Amino acid sequence: MKYQDADYMAALDAMVGVLRGWAREGRIGTYKALSEALAPEHRVHYRGRMMSLLLADVCRRDSTGRDPMLSALVVNAASRKPSDQFFELAITEFLRRDPDWTWERERDAVLARYRDPVSP
Repeated sequence: MKYQDADYMAALDAMVGVLRGWAREGRIGTYKALSEALAPEHRVHYRGRMMSLLLADVCRRDSTGRDPMLSALVVNAASRKPSDQFFELAITEFLRRDPDWTWERERDAVLARYRDPVSP
């Protein structure tokens, strides 16, 4: 897979689908769980550069304007927080510079955005 080739774009579509599904279910997951959810069709190592590139593009596709960043649902297994790349993208590209901004609020906003409506 190479950046933005056909395989990359197919993996991007699949990743958006997985993360929107997680959001509808109200859950977060690890980078490894995301990698496993994409397999075997898409081989994206959870510690690889391709994972970072795909997650950034997921945000660019899904999080237009002030919409919350969908990749806030993906965390490191040990720290239970997103990677440094997430925070860098949040600040530089998505302008999350408010001193009160936290990834937990971003995560909660993603979950609220995709939550299935409750049936009466």
